[in-house]
Amino acid sequence: MEWLLYFRVMAKQQDQVTLAARRAVLIDGLPVAVLGPVALALGSDPDQSTAQKAWWIAATAVFALAVAWVLLRAFRRADEYLRKIQLESMAIAFAAVLVALQVATVLDAAGVIQLHQLTQLILLGGVATWLVIADLRTRLHR
Repeated sequence: MEWLLYFRVMAKQQDQVTLAARRAVLIDGLPVAVLGPVALALGSDPDQSTAQKAWWIAATAVFALAVAWVLLRAFRRADEYLRKIQLESMAIAFAAVLVALQVATVLDAAGVIQLHQLTQLILLGGVATWLVIADLRTRLHR
């Protein structure tokens, strides 16, 4: 009977730890979620003035630093299993981004689309793919 009570207490503790970790990543990730669309909107105009280009470069740089900060904090909080899941999820998303960029390059060469319009969407889609895969793998394998 004691072992059953112990497992219930440990399961509740683990759920609280998991919820706290997810909440921390969500709070850390809010600047990334806001700055991504802002950088995308600022960079979507093909005829930009010098000031617009400067704002776009600044927003993109801050977005990249925010992503690096979220990654660093998430890896420091994670145990080995979660680090493995994160790295595998990033590898899958990286491969998806490479394939999408290759397809976009071929379509640009064929004159179907303009590459600079699609590049930011592909990169943001890669980040979204990585986060969704990591979240699903974490939820399904625990």
